Amino acid sequence: MAKKLTRFILIALVLGIIAGWAINYAIDDGTPAAAARLKSIADYLSIVTTLFLRLIKMIIAPLVFSTLVAGIAHMGDVAALGRVGARAIGWFIAASLVSLTLGLILVHLFNPGVGVGLTIPPATAASGVATAGFSLKDFVTHLVPASVIESMANNEILQIVIFSIFFGVALTAIGEPGKPIVLGVESLVKVMLQVTDYVMRVAPLAVFTAVTGAIAEQGPQIIVTFGKFVGVFYLGLVVLWALLIGVCFLIVGARTRHLIRYIRDPVVLAFSTASSEAAYPRTLEALDRFGVPPRIASFVLPLGYSFNLDGSMMYMTFASVFIAQAYGMHLTLGREVQMLLVLMVTSKGLAGVPRASLVILAATLPMFGIPEAGLLLILAVDHFLDMGRSATNVVGNAVASSVVARWEGDFDPIEPADIEPPHAPTHARKTKS
Repeated sequence: MAKKLTRFILIALVLGIIAGWAINYAIDDGTPAAAARLKSIADYLSIVTTLFLRLIKMIIAPLVFSTLVAGIAHMGDVAALGRVGARAIGWFIAASLVSLTLGLILVHLFNPGVGVGLTIPPATAASGVATAGFSLKDFVTHLVPASVIESMANNEILQIVIFSIFFGVALTAIGEPGKPIVLGVESLVKVMLQVTDYVMRVAPLAVFTAVTGAIAEQGPQIIVTFGKFVGVFYLGLVVLWALLIGVCFLIVGARTRHLIRYIRDPVVLAFSTASSEAAYPRTLEALDRFGVPPRIASFVLPLGYSFNLDGSMMYMTFASVFIAQAYGMHLTLGREVQMLLVLMVTSKGLAGVPRASLVILAATLPMFGIPEAGLLLILAVDHFLDMGRSATNVVGNAVASSVVARWEGDFDPIEPADIEPPHAPTHARKTKS
C-alpha cells in the first residue's frame, strides 16, 4: 500500500500541474474578472485540501500523546529520558545553525535579489501577514499548557509533549498500578495508526486539488518570474539534504543509504501538500520500519516538529537577505549574524502556526530595518517554496531520530519498506531497543 500511495501522489502531483495550467490558460486573459474567477476556482478546490489537512490535524494530538507516553513507559528510566532529550536538543541546535548559515551563504553567493531595484516603502507599509512579537517570557510560559484539553484542541505540539512527558514519567513511577493504562495507551496507538491508514487514502485527491488550485490561480509564469529565487532556494535544499544525510552516514553508518527509501512516502506527501504536519503519522511509521526504536522516534519526532524545522530555518535567512537585496540595502556581517541568532530563537516560539516562516519574517524584518512590505515580493511563490521546506523538515527530523537512535545504541531490525506496516502497537511488536 505504501508504495502504491507514493505512486498515486506523484501521479496526482503531475495531473494537478497539467490541470492547473489548463484552467489558467483557458480563463486568464489579464482582466480583473478573470483573476477573480480563477481565485474562486482555487477557493473551491481548496475545500478538499483543507478537509484533508483537518483530518491530519485530527490525528496529531492523540497520536503524539499515545506514542510519546508509551515510549516513555517502555524506556523505564527517567535518566535515559533526560539523556535522549539532551542529545536531541543538542542535534536540533546544531542543525538549526547549519541551516540558517547555509541560507546566508547561498543568498550572498548567488545574489538573487540584486538588481530587482524596489523602492523602499513608507515605514507604515505592511505586508498583510499577521505578525507575532517574540519575548522570552511569552516563549517560556507558553511551553507549559494551562489546559491539556486546550493544547490538544489547538494542536500545540510542544505543550502536548510537555504534558505527555509528565504523564509518562508518572506512569513509570507508579509501576504495577499503571500497567492497565500503558496497555490502553498502546491500544490507542493501534487505533490511531488505523485511522491514519483511512485518512491517507484521500491524500492523492488532496494533492491534486492543492496543486491544481495553486497553478490555476498564480499561473505557471510565476515560477519563471521568480525563477532565480526559487531555483537557488531549491539548490540550497539539495545541499542541505546532502549535508544532513552525509552527517547521518558518518554517525549511523551504511544503514543510512536505506533511510530515504523508507521515508519517501512522507517526504512526497509533505512536498505535495506543503505541510510537514501532514506527513507526521507516516514519518513515525517509516522510522519504525527503518528500525529506530519506538521509544526514540516517539520522543524525538514530536520535539523535532517544534525545534528542528531545517527547511524553514534555511528559508528565513535566505528570504530576509533576498528582500534586503531587492531594496538595495546592505547588511553588515555583524547584523546578519545577529539576525541569524534572533531567527534561531524566535522560530522556536511559533511552532504549529500556519505558514509560520512568513509570520516569523514579518515580525523579524523590522528589527533590522528591512521593510516588512517586502514579503509581498515572495508571497506569490511562497506555496511552491513551502513544498520544499516541508519535505526538508521531514528529512531533517528523520535524520535527527536516526542519529539519536545510534547514540542510544543499536537499531531494531529493518522491516520491509514497501509494504503496509501491520497495525499493531509498535511497542508490542518490538522488544529490542
